[in-house]
Amino acid sequence: MSEPVAVPSKRLTVMQLVPELESGGVERGTVEIAAALLAAGHRPIVVSGGGRMVAELEALGVRHITLPIGKKSLWTLRHVRTLRRLFVAQGVDIVHLRSRMPAWVGWLAWRRMDPATRPRLITTVHGPYSVNAYSAVMLRGERVIAVSEMIVDYIRRNYPWVGMANVRRIYRGVDPVAFPAGYRPDAAWLAAWEAQFPQTRDRWVLTLPGRITRWKGQLDLLDIVTRLKAAGVPVHGLIVGGAHPRKRRFLSELEQAIAQRGLAGDITLVGQRSDLREIMAISDVVLSLSTDPEAFGRVSLEALTLGRPVLGYAHGGVGEQLSAMYPSGAIPLGDVSAAVKILRQWHGQGAPAVPAERPFTLQAMQDQTLAVYEALWRSPRMEG
Repeated sequence: MSEPVAVPSKRLTVMQLVPELESGGVERGTVEIAAALLAAGHRPIVVSGGGRMVAELEALGVRHITLPIGKKSLWTLRHVRTLRRLFVAQGVDIVHLRSRMPAWVGWLAWRRMDPATRPRLITTVHGPYSVNAYSAVMLRGERVIAVSEMIVDYIRRNYPWVGMANVRRIYRGVDPVAFPAGYRPDAAWLAAWEAQFPQTRDRWVLTLPGRITRWKGQLDLLDIVTRLKAAGVPVHGLIVGGAHPRKRRFLSELEQAIAQRGLAGDITLVGQRSDLREIMAISDVVLSLSTDPEAFGRVSLEALTLGRPVLGYAHGGVGEQLSAMYPSGAIPLGDVSAAVKILRQWHGQGAPAVPAERPFTLQAMQDQTLAVYEALWRSPRMEG
């Protein structure tokens, strides 16, 4: 399930399709692969509905084509012909589909082209989508990239018609230069933070990053802080993430639970922040309490790359990270008692140091993805 590293036979034009370029792991990965393609002498193109990351992409010298291919509507399929014309006009060698609605537009455009000359097709399964015909388009690539072993297993269990020889497991990665081990924010940031959040001063800070939604485990954090506080630990919990308008009801429930438990001075809802790296760097422990398995879990890896201890439920991609990098931080799913026991030990004795090895790096992800592109380009074409 891996590709040999080889010198590319030609300068490839690779077109990635995503719904938009606002924020998120899929979007970040799209920009990272475009940058790697450019550095390797290839020609990357990204097609999306636009967004704030377009400026970052274009600043790198990558072409962006705005096309509204992300809206979940049959009307979006009107762009199939436009996309097919773009494949031809741009001389596209590889099409990389990264999300379901754009994948339908891209796949319908691709499948009607001459199999002898059309671009090669790659998809990435970024998560355990609902198992249905709509999601199945993500398995239609000539090569299918899975972002973790959890996703490989998801494909094997739910789509038995997929040839597993064509599946490539490529973990997402973090740049250790952007998230250096031992990083500390500068004095100006620290002063601004303490002025805004003085309640965190001289406290043992637990940080739970993630958008405000029930499955991210914010209610479990409340249980953990309640028990640690009762045990005399001077703990303060940070919940870092915003709430989508559809999640306002859960946000209200969370705020009420904080008040009812008497935790108003012990839990801070920080909201959406652009300085999560700095917040994690000043945290004593970063938590991953998602009750549904994360397909990969980029934030937990960022924390580990910074050298910060991570305590998390050992399932999904986060479980794979902890197994490889920090097994002392792995606890059974939903086991709040185990979390409290370990955290009390860490508070009293200090958490184990995060090892220096970094097995999940941005460079490895980029290199492995480009190797898939190049190997597919050189491989024989299948008819039909």
